[in-house]
Amino acid sequence: MLSRRNRILIVGAVLTVGMFATVLLQAPPATQTVDALMDRPDAFVGQEVAVRGEVQDGTIDNSTARFVLEGESLTLEVSFIDAAVSNGLDDNRTVYAEGVLKFVDGEYVLEASVIKTSCPSKYEEEATSA
Repeated sequence: MLSRRNRILIVGAVLTVGMFATVLLQAPPATQTVDALMDRPDAFVGQEVAVRGEVQDGTIDNSTARFVLEGESLTLEVSFIDAAVSNGLDDNRTVYAEGVLKFVDGEYVLEASVIKTSCPSKYEEEATSA
């Protein structure tokens, strides 16, 4: 029969291994830029992806729950109909979007489940009036 100490060590080891397995299996996808993702989007269709970019000016459409996320040279349409959206979603804001990349009607669309916006520019200098 195992001593009490050995049983506790075995239970602790099993719990530790289970915790590490959970962390490794549920690790969030690595964040990519819009340009990196759209450089080879076919490799990510149907997969969970995380992407960071800037909301293109004038593209937020609350009636269809879509906007365009832009990188330096490429863009990606984002559907946020089922997404948890943080406050501050606005034009020209840096956004982190996580969801499944789909190919719909000849276009790549990120069906987002999470959208987080960057902090407001409270750290930028205020414009001084002359």
